[in-house]
Amino acid sequence: MLVSSMWNLLLADAEPAAGAFGPSPWTVLLPYLAVISVLYFVMSSPKRRDQNRRDQGLANLKKNDRVVTIGGIFGTVANVSTDGKEVTLKVDDSTRIKFRKSAIAEVFSDEPPSETPPKTI
Repeated sequence: MLVSSMWNLLLADAEPAAGAFGPSPWTVLLPYLAVISVLYFVMSSPKRRDQNRRDQGLANLKKNDRVVTIGGIFGTVANVSTDGKEVTLKVDDSTRIKFRKSAIAEVFSDEPPSETPPKTI
C-alpha cells in the first residue's frame, strides 16, 4: 500500500498541469518579429530617401540641367517633350540623343564641375 501511494505521488508530479506546455508561441516569436521589423525599416529607409530625391529631381527637370543616364552617359538637357516622357540630351557640340525620362539616373546641380583633379593617396 505504501508503495502504491508513493507511486501515485510520483506519477502526479510527472503529469504537466493544465496550460503548462511551455511558453506561448507569440512570446517566443515576438522578439524575432521586433528585430526583423527594425532591420527592415533601417535597411529600407536610405533606399526610400534616394528614390524620393530621384523622383523630385526628375519632376523638376528643365533645360540646361546636367544629368547622367542609367547607361552612364553624361549630358545636358536640351529639350523636355511636352508630355514629359522624353528628354533630349546634348552629349557634345553636335550630338543629341533622345531618352525616356525614366532612363535618367541622376540630376546634377547647375554649377559646372570643378576643374581641379581629385586628390589621390
